[in-house]
Amino acid sequence: MSNWEDPEVAKSIGDAASKWGFFQIVNHDVPVEVLENVKDATYRFFGQPAEVKNKYSEEHSSSNNVREQVLDYMKKSEVVIKQLLQVLMKGLKVNEIDETKESLLMGSTRTNLNYYPICPNPELTVGVGRQSDVSTLMILLQDQIGGLFVRKNQGDNWIHIPPIKGSLVINIGDALQIMSNGRYRSVEHRVVANGSKNRISVPIFVNPRPGDMIGPLPELVENGEEPIYKKVLYSDYVKHFFRKAHDGKKTIEFAEL
Repeated sequence: MSNWEDPEVAKSIGDAASKWGFFQIVNHDVPVEVLENVKDATYRFFGQPAEVKNKYSEEHSSSNNVREQVLDYMKKSEVVIKQLLQVLMKGLKVNEIDETKESLLMGSTRTNLNYYPICPNPELTVGVGRQSDVSTLMILLQDQIGGLFVRKNQGDNWIHIPPIKGSLVINIGDALQIMSNGRYRSVEHRVVANGSKNRISVPIFVNPRPGDMIGPLPELVENGEEPIYKKVLYSDYVKHFFRKAHDGKKTIEFAEL
């Protein structure tokens, strides 16, 4: 991704976003050192006793190195997020991301530190059930253990996303599928438990704000596209998602016309 202006780069991103909804990027603007630091900090955090970890929730903790590393990771990732959105919007013939549109696409960001401990019987459980994300984008940093799978189209084939050092996994979320009027697609994914090693991942969720109305972008409708989604309040969409168990992509039906 060293040259975001390269038409071949833009085409590859657009193809991956429309056909798969998942792809990995390398040679981006987040230093590998930052990625390794946040992974190391996450492992250290989950390796501590519960009473020590509880101290990290204290708002004014002066020794919260984990928070510092995560905030640095989020700050460095913001450039990549904006570059990705710029390319994806141009693929929709939306050539300008003004302040209002930027706020709609990425008005709210949050991160999780995910920890998947060793499972004695991994064949009997799942780390995270099959789902799509409700976000605009999800930027995922995974460790070297692996275990992330995406569903190929609507079939029963699940494709492993192999860890690549220095890479970031990009996931198209439901919000972008709706705003692109289905041109970009979110995709089901799941995490498989590991029987021999602990696993961590650090996702950044890029979302509209809770009070935003999401629907097909006006530029698409004005160019003659028939909308296939209605406008919905983003917070209502998220609430609908969390009301039920992981069930693939059924949440998107909430916004269908």
